[in-house]
Amino acid sequence: MFKVNDTVLYGAHSVCKIADITVKELGGESVEYYVLKPIYDTKSTLFVPLHNEKLTSRMRPVLSPSEVMDLIKSIPKEESLWIDNDKVRKEKYKEIIAEGDRAQLVGIIKAIYQHQESLKEKGKKLHIADDNALKDAEKMLYDEFAYVLDIDREEVLSFITTKIDSVKGQ
Repeated sequence: MFKVNDTVLYGAHSVCKIADITVKELGGESVEYYVLKPIYDTKSTLFVPLHNEKLTSRMRPVLSPSEVMDLIKSIPKEESLWIDNDKVRKEKYKEIIAEGDRAQLVGIIKAIYQHQESLKEKGKKLHIADDNALKDAEKMLYDEFAYVLDIDREEVLSFITTKIDSVKGQ
């Protein structure tokens, strides 16, 4: 169980601070909720019922700085998750993004970047579903990295690139 002031990832809402645990009346029944405040969207507030296992299972602790660095170092070795069938790929990417598995998010980003490069050579652009999946996967991963490493979100990609280059040079 999480506590007030814990920082968690919550689905596609990214990094959130647990602002409160409160009880609200719903249909004559008292329901206990986590009150989440997204770090990068200060206007939003999310209420997650404590007794709803499906929703609470989407809450995960953020990685530690060393776990982020280990994940960054593993990026060159991560398998690219490209699926040729558009419909199957769209559904699989949606599922991975909902689960938030960081290694698989890296696989999505890697696959779409590689596909995007091959399309550029042919003068073509990404399919809108792939572009959306890329943006969603990057947002989830980069928001967490920015928060954990205490850097601006705009700096995350260059930070990753620099770290990967330094690992390759060793």
